[in-house]
Amino acid sequence: MVTLKRQLKKVFLYLFVPPEEGQGLVEYALLLFLIAVVVVSILATIGPAIYSVMTKVVDYGLS
Repeated sequence: MVTLKRQLKKVFLYLFVPPEEGQGLVEYALLLFLIAVVVVSILATIGPAIYSVMTKVVDYGLS
């Protein structure tokens, strides 16, 4: 009887509390997406300044 109760408990938990096997992968994907958004926003903000500096360096090197 104890074994039957244990098996029923396992089945109940499996049906109503899903296993968290893919949770780590989803967390890493969200973290990677957040990092990508931050990098793109930083580059969009300082991109024109970098372009200006690089243009001056190239112009100075060519003259």
